[in-house]
Amino acid sequence: MSLTVSQQSLLAVLLAAAGAAGAAAVTSTVTTTTAEPNAGARQAQIDAIVREISPQRIQATIDKLVSFGTRHTMSDTVSDTRGIGAARRWIKAEFERCGAVAGGRLQVAFDSHLHPVDRRISRPTEIVNVVATLPGLQAESRERMYVVSGHYDSRNTDENDAVNDAPGANDDASGTAAVIELACVMARHKFDATLVFMAVAAEEQGLYGAADYAEKAKQKKLNIAGMFTNDIIGSSYNEEGKRDNTQVRLFAEGIPALKDMPDSLRTLIATGGENDSLPRQLARHVKEVGERYVDDFKVTVITRRDRYLRGGDHAPFLDRGFAALRFTEPAENFNHQHQNVRKEGALQYGDLLEFVDPAYIAQVTRINAAALASLALAPAAPQEVKLRTAKLDNRTELTWQANVEPDLAGYRVVWRDTTAAQWQGSQFVGKVTSATMALSKDNVFFGVQAVDKDGNVSVATYPLPAR
Repeated sequence: MSLTVSQQSLLAVLLAAAGAAGAAAVTSTVTTTTAEPNAGARQAQIDAIVREISPQRIQATIDKLVSFGTRHTMSDTVSDTRGIGAARRWIKAEFERCGAVAGGRLQVAFDSHLHPVDRRISRPTEIVNVVATLPGLQAESRERMYVVSGHYDSRNTDENDAVNDAPGANDDASGTAAVIELACVMARHKFDATLVFMAVAAEEQGLYGAADYAEKAKQKKLNIAGMFTNDIIGSSYNEEGKRDNTQVRLFAEGIPALKDMPDSLRTLIATGGENDSLPRQLARHVKEVGERYVDDFKVTVITRRDRYLRGGDHAPFLDRGFAALRFTEPAENFNHQHQNVRKEGALQYGDLLEFVDPAYIAQVTRINAAALASLALAPAAPQEVKLRTAKLDNRTELTWQANVEPDLAGYRVVWRDTTAAQWQGSQFVGKVTSATMALSKDNVFFGVQAVDKDGNVSVATYPLPAR
């Protein structure tokens, strides 16, 4: 198609929105006149999903999981009312019930492996994850997957105690209930990419259920573009009884501790991009989208893998190169974690039902829902994003590989000061594969996002230098 001179001028010179990093003029190689979508608008579908999250259903799920007495990885697998076997069969049936109500698109299965004896496994034990998959409907996007998990096993003070009650109401019936609620609500909606809802086992023994799934995913070369784990999201009170129901912590790793560092990671460090790892980019997206859809609730990004001396089911995904994050309540009460149920004086120990806050869990679940829906509706993050360094000038030339989604509207360049955590400025540049910004590459960090015609925006991709 041919463009008039005025159209070319309009599309070739765009003024960026003013942010802390300043205003930027943009030129780009034009391939289409696609109109700019409203990338900051709330989507009706995502609003509907967020509204459907129910604290009452979440509470009922936690009640049921606690009723199994213990869900220790090596507990009873035969009984229908007690132990981890009864728990996983109930979770599977619940996924199946929700899938049937939603029209049968939710694919539910056990995913298991036999784990050998080790420090926390006293006999060979079958580790069983319960996995519900909602396939994406867009041919170009359905191979892209987003995984959300909670672990349904529980434990006492003695990590090998598989007999006595271990209610695990917060750690981690809360996260498992969030995942079941997400599956039941989101199965009624349609997405471009695939969503995987997973209740994993043996987290308390060494993250074994998640590690097995992550390793299989790596061997199969699955395109897991993002993974969330919800672990200990059940209480808004700290050990002193002070309540904070206004935020959730989101742990996001920067530079992983690797023996052999790939060239791409080395280049990330060399260009000052320590805060632009895949998990950090994903966390920015979760914070922006989550806070847009969940009023008066903050996503506090913690820029480290996890809490000191602690681990979660996102770690095996990180170890295999996937972008993964952990949701956890603001201030944990350690009297209610990994403790035998007992009372010492006036102090109650144990992970009991009375200490969970379903209204708070629902807020965290809504953040998950908004982020997952946004990611699964949006295009994939742009690939092969490069920052040209051949010229010594104060402008910045960016290039990238074209996306393949049929509903792609174009691309958005984002930037922020080197001391800023979140993106501060943005400019839609159209359906192009390059843009030149009137901002110095030496003074700000850039990213490139893909945008569809409905305004759904991908995670940003950090540009690596090219001559």
